[in-house]
Amino acid sequence: MDETTTMGDLKAMVARFVRQRDWEQFHTPKNLSMGIAVEAAELMEVFQWHDAAASAALMRDARARRAAQEELADVMIYCLAFANRTGIDLVRAVRSKLAKNRRKYPARRFRGRFGADATATPPRRPGRR
Repeated sequence: MDETTTMGDLKAMVARFVRQRDWEQFHTPKNLSMGIAVEAAELMEVFQWHDAAASAALMRDARARRAAQEELADVMIYCLAFANRTGIDLVRAVRSKLAKNRRKYPARRFRGRFGADATATPPRRPGRR
C-alpha cells in the first residue's frame, strides 16, 4: 500500500477521522506536537533496554513488531494531523529538508560516518594513496 496511497490520501483519512469525532477543537499545534513526542516515546519503549543487535532481532518477533507498527502509525497520524492543522505541505517540507541535509551532510564526507567523527580526516586504507 505504500506504493499506491498518496500523502494526500493519508492526510484526508486523518482529517475525516478527526472531523467525525469533532476533535478539531483539541488539535492545537501544542497538543499535536506533544502527541507526536508521546507516541515517539512509546515507540522507543518497545526497544528500551535492548542493544542494537537485539533491537533489530526484536523486529522478527510478531508481538514486538506489531507494537512497533502501531506506535509508528500513531506518530504518523499525529504528524499528519499536525500538517492538516497548520497547513504544512509535507511533501514540500520533506523535499526541502532533504535538500538542506544534502548540503549539510554531503555523502562524500558522511558516508558511513556521523557526528564529530565525520569532520575528522578519514583513515587511509592500506594500499591506497
